[in-house]
Amino acid sequence: MPAETMQFKTELKQLLHLIIHSLYSHKDIFLRELISNASDAIDRVRFMGLTQAEVLEGNADWKIKLIPDEANRTLTISDNGIGMSHDTIVEHLGTIARSGTREFLDSLKAADAKERPDLIGQFGVGFYASFMVADKVTVVSRMAGNPEDAVKWESEGQGDFTIEPSTKPARGTDVILHLREDAKEFLDQNKLHSLVKKYSDFVEHPIVMDIDDDGKKVEDTLNARKAIWLRNKSDISEEEYAEFYKHIAHDMHPPARTIHYKAEGQIEFKALLYVPAQKPFDMMWGESKKGLHLYIQRVFILDDCETLLPKYLRFVRGVVDSPDLPLNVSREILQQSAPLEKIRSNLTTKVLNTLEEMKRTDFDKYVGFYNELGVFLREGAYQDFENKKKLAELLLFESTKTDAGKFTSFADYVERMPGEQTEIYYLVGDSREVLEQSPLLETFKAKSWEVLLLTDPADEFVVDSVQEYKGKHLKAIDRAGVDTSNLSEETKTRFQPLCDYFKEKIADIADARLTNRLKESAVCLVADEHAMSASMERLMARMHRDKPLPASKRILEINPEHPLVQAMEKLFSNDRIDARLEKHARLLYDQAVILEGSKVKDPLTFAQRLNELLLRDAGG
Repeated sequence: MPAETMQFKTELKQLLHLIIHSLYSHKDIFLRELISNASDAIDRVRFMGLTQAEVLEGNADWKIKLIPDEANRTLTISDNGIGMSHDTIVEHLGTIARSGTREFLDSLKAADAKERPDLIGQFGVGFYASFMVADKVTVVSRMAGNPEDAVKWESEGQGDFTIEPSTKPARGTDVILHLREDAKEFLDQNKLHSLVKKYSDFVEHPIVMDIDDDGKKVEDTLNARKAIWLRNKSDISEEEYAEFYKHIAHDMHPPARTIHYKAEGQIEFKALLYVPAQKPFDMMWGESKKGLHLYIQRVFILDDCETLLPKYLRFVRGVVDSPDLPLNVSREILQQSAPLEKIRSNLTTKVLNTLEEMKRTDFDKYVGFYNELGVFLREGAYQDFENKKKLAELLLFESTKTDAGKFTSFADYVERMPGEQTEIYYLVGDSREVLEQSPLLETFKAKSWEVLLLTDPADEFVVDSVQEYKGKHLKAIDRAGVDTSNLSEETKTRFQPLCDYFKEKIADIADARLTNRLKESAVCLVADEHAMSASMERLMARMHRDKPLPASKRILEINPEHPLVQAMEKLFSNDRIDARLEKHARLLYDQAVILEGSKVKDPLTFAQRLNELLLRDAGG
């Protein structure tokens, strides 16, 4: 079969162009990425070999070999892993299966070269790091169990690649880098040895290279091989922890927290977990399916085991290794394993306790983490009933007592509460700027009571789930009945007819009531105690654009102390059929709609009524 020439996908062409032509400070990480890919390939065939011995082809001597060739200026990274077929090599080496690639590339193009982040690892496609040091890459691969199906892939990274049948006696993959003139340093054995020690010393499989020993070529193992999670914490440096995190998470930044511990009791396991400092790239656009790496008795089982942590902690990266699980466990059994449920519970508690410790001891760092990943903790607060109290401790909010962009917690809020305040008050809306203008805050400002300002779409689900914190109930201030101060009977008698008039003329409201929660505004809208709030209604409308939900009616609260309301009451008492009354009533209602952050139904009529008033005031 003749060689086929295929084009890279458009986004990959752009990525390769940036890799080849941009400046990077860490070109040597190409070796880490290729060794990582080789290690994964061996892990996969070793797992398959547990139930399909034929794929091992009698060769279970796992090995990753580096072959520098100064004469031909090539460096080969060879493994005896699972290998690739024609179709898989096209799929894996011809495209980038990640959403958001276009946006990421556009942002890179706009940035100055010195400010661009390292691309490698951002997409989980470390193979393309090869083009930072090579002007041509050749890949020869044969899939396990298919001795006649070897394939050769080759590209100069300029927009296309060729693929053709080849021969390879053993399963696995050889990646042959035709090094550029300025990358000859990667043919030096000492250089390669130091890079393996720096980046890949923890890789379980031997990374070997032929060296000269008194005129004889001998195979030297370059890495220590002991899995980092099985070593004693006291023997591991922060640099080693950080390098393993970069290896497993494909993240160039150090983690916010490292969790390394051994659990003993009903079930035994060791875990090395990492809390990222920022949102993993695979979560920036769309839903990520990443999970922890699961090993059983040091045998790799799954690299995305979602069962080990609840979904809302899917940002955590790491490894779990247990000797108590059966080696032949299937993926189906894995999802329903009682021992795994115990591991899951233990890991969840450990992660949440670590986050609480970070919040308590390094609040600024925790705020940075929360800005990036707090959305997942809010998700957990309304999903994980068992850990609801722990998650409530981790939540942060802006409030009327914090500056914009600053946060407080439930614990700090309760500590600041005056003695006469018995509930935690909050207001939900689209932005802090809108919430700060709400007339609903007026009575709380007058009392100097703090109100949490919730602006994330998930916040309303969170507070509905949490409900109370240390005996203090959470209370939305845009609900009827929050302000319990009594109005005088004289005031009620005087203004009740006007309230009835509002209710008669404005069909969009459920009721019109007097209130003394307002200090400066004439009216406001609130939801009934058990009805959907305005912010929730707007959120549901965005979620059901194709089939809009019917709008709920809210309660119009009227401030009898406001001069405008008093003037309306006087006009109403003198002439109940005055045409101006209905116009004023509808203007006040539309004003309340705007102040709650919603849109008036008929902006044209609203503008006409407002213009009439302005014209009259101007003497027109």
